[in-house]
Amino acid sequence: MAAGTLAEAGFAPVVAERMPSVGRKLLMAGKSGLNLTKEEPAPAFRAAYGGAAAELATALDGFGPAAVMSWAEGLGQPLFTGSTGRVFPEAMKASPLLRAWLARLREGGTELRTRWRWTGWDGPVALFETPDGTRRIAAEAIVLALGGASWARLGSDGRWSAAFPADRLAPFRPSNAGIRVEWSTHMQPHFGTPLKGVAFHAGELVSRGEAVISATGLEGGGVYPLTPALREGAPLTIDLFPDLGTETLRQRLARRRRGDSLANHLRRAVNLSSMARALVMECGRPLPEDLAPLLKALPVPVAGLAPLDRAISTAGGLRFDALEPDLMLRDRPGVFAAGEMLDWEAPTGGYLLTACLATGRQAGLAAARHLESRPG
Repeated sequence: MAAGTLAEAGFAPVVAERMPSVGRKLLMAGKSGLNLTKEEPAPAFRAAYGGAAAELATALDGFGPAAVMSWAEGLGQPLFTGSTGRVFPEAMKASPLLRAWLARLREGGTELRTRWRWTGWDGPVALFETPDGTRRIAAEAIVLALGGASWARLGSDGRWSAAFPADRLAPFRPSNAGIRVEWSTHMQPHFGTPLKGVAFHAGELVSRGEAVISATGLEGGGVYPLTPALREGAPLTIDLFPDLGTETLRQRLARRRRGDSLANHLRRAVNLSSMARALVMECGRPLPEDLAPLLKALPVPVAGLAPLDRAISTAGGLRFDALEPDLMLRDRPGVFAAGEMLDWEAPTGGYLLTACLATGRQAGLAAARHLESRPG
């Protein structure tokens, strides 16, 4: 995004990519359909960025959901909006968009250099490890878009942070991560089974969505948004009947047939699935006489979050107080930063990609202004 913005301003940018090919994490996102953005009222969209909403406001004002959709369609990618407002390419993958995007960049004069890893500075000079040895580049403007610290095999390993003073950085932490639960052997038959139609609660966060019971815990879009609260130690509970009040549920459970086992009673009275019944037995014993409150807030013993490298994204990174409002580094004029390397996080659902695209564009615009302001 930064390179394309600079090219539109009349410059010929060079993209240094550490991997053998570009866009690998974008392609990974495309495996689940490439959720580009989300159509919803602006206040709700901004709220998804939590404490970083103010710092991202300028970027999102300049390139919000409508602009993302227009941009993708301009690259020849028809879109559709799902029932929850999430926006996807009709192709349900990233490769057609990426091919069109790279073609446009090349046509606009952008040069791509792969297997170039930025390693830091020698005074004002940027250093790169390349297949031909160390290269030194004295550029008049640089945009760093170095990623977070998850999915290192796709290119974002966080090693770039060693080039910055510690007080400029917030520590990397997993975001949009799976939840580790140490299940008993009784849960093994249900591994791989999706848990649907429930609500997950942690602290003040609530998420309605699907999660899969895995050998290591819970995975999926239903639990990923709870990561910030779970990192802080908030307990996890599951409301197995989010559309029923406690009293209504209690009344239904009171009508138990004589001789019915508890499993049959839960199936008949409230249509609780075998997997959900197993979950109740796993997490709710010893069972109380009044089951309704338990089914509305089933406690799940969280053993931690998935490792950093297995998280979809990361919190932490370059602090906003180390940057000017236009994303230029305060102690390095002409150097800008964008994307997931900045200290922000957001849930899945289109928010991650939108803010990465928006900050890339903002940094590109700022770099172009910096170049245009040069004497002569």
